[in-house]
Amino acid sequence: MPDYRRNRVPGGTYFFTVNLQDRRSDLLTSEIERLRSAVRKIRTRRPFHIDAWVVLPEHMHCLWTLPPGDQDFSTRWKEIKAAFSRSLPKVERRSSVHIRRSERGIWQRRFWEHTIRNEKDYAAHMDYIHFNPVKHGLVQHVTDWPLSTFHRCVSAGLYPAGWGGDGTETVVAGERI
Repeated sequence: MPDYRRNRVPGGTYFFTVNLQDRRSDLLTSEIERLRSAVRKIRTRRPFHIDAWVVLPEHMHCLWTLPPGDQDFSTRWKEIKAAFSRSLPKVERRSSVHIRRSERGIWQRRFWEHTIRNEKDYAAHMDYIHFNPVKHGLVQHVTDWPLSTFHRCVSAGLYPAGWGGDGTETVVAGERI
């Protein structure tokens, strides 16, 4: 079995990519209210700050900052995934492995995590998150994607309203950094 090592920094800021098992699915966007409810429920029990988030049909990216002294992002993801899964009817295809492990077959087991190192790293990942719907061809303009914190960031003065507007910018961050 692989030894997954996670960099854990108490009170740290982390970038995540979380994927559905079926990469052709639109479950995250079609069931966005269930996902939001799951996140709210877990944040009540295990608080964290959402710096940025984008939800695409079959995956999502986000930046979280954990409370001082807290480094347990894995339990939060486990509970968010479980709460979302429990809220859905049991209609997905399950492999024999899923059945044997009592898993629903909705999520990929793991998630990708990156510890934010500095302000430049933070800004690059914020940009990557918000530009992702354009990168995947879902919209031509960042502002056109509704399931993103981009609009909140514009209101807070972190981005100009037209940022990423023509889809020609190159944003280098995320999984390849």
